[in-house]
Amino acid sequence: MRKINTLKKNYEFYNVLKKGKYIVKKHITVYIEKNKKDRNCIGIAINTRTFGAVNRNHIKRLIREAYYMEMDKLKQGNNIVFIWNKKEPFESANFQIIHKEIVEIFEEAKIVEKY
Repeated sequence: MRKINTLKKNYEFYNVLKKGKYIVKKHITVYIEKNKKDRNCIGIAINTRTFGAVNRNHIKRLIREAYYMEMDKLKQGNNIVFIWNKKEPFESANFQIIHKEIVEIFEEAKIVEKY
């Protein structure tokens, strides 16, 4: 199992949100910005007022797993921030929907490598 590199610092999130391009779907908004590294780094942000900690962490696990399934197909050298739409209820968070949206977003952003 390969390690997923994550964004941890506030300024890292801020730079991606400020300078990156974004794609909006029903449940997830994704900001993508080039970095100067040879790997992708991801960050996941969910508003604390939206759900309790257990539900927020569950959504983060679903997003991380969906990303993990697609990470081998992506071009390297991007910072990616996933933001959950706070208007969507927790009950609509299911893996198939999240995975489908993430795949669509990556294809729309043209960061999927063609084999």
